[in-house]
Amino acid sequence: MSHYETCNRNIGEAVKITCHDGTVHRGIIHRVHRDRVIIRPIEQRVGGGPGGPGLFLYGPGWGWGYGAAFGIAFASIAALTLLPFVFW
Repeated sequence: MSHYETCNRNIGEAVKITCHDGTVHRGIIHRVHRDRVIIRPIEQRVGGGPGGPGLFLYGPGWGWGYGAAFGIAFASIAALTLLPFVFW
């Protein structure tokens, strides 16, 4: 199965992508194009503080902290691993 097919079947799932140059990306598959996969990074939580809700379940430290989505070319992917959603 190609990286394209794997990504297309797992839109919305958490993944770890290792590129040929050694860089590692962790994120949630947002969209799949013919030549690249678009992921939303999940490295940090919103606010950068300790986890848990703020006042009325809103405030610093609450949420998953999705950053801006970015694309990774399929040609640069060395390994693609599906992750359990809560892995940190």
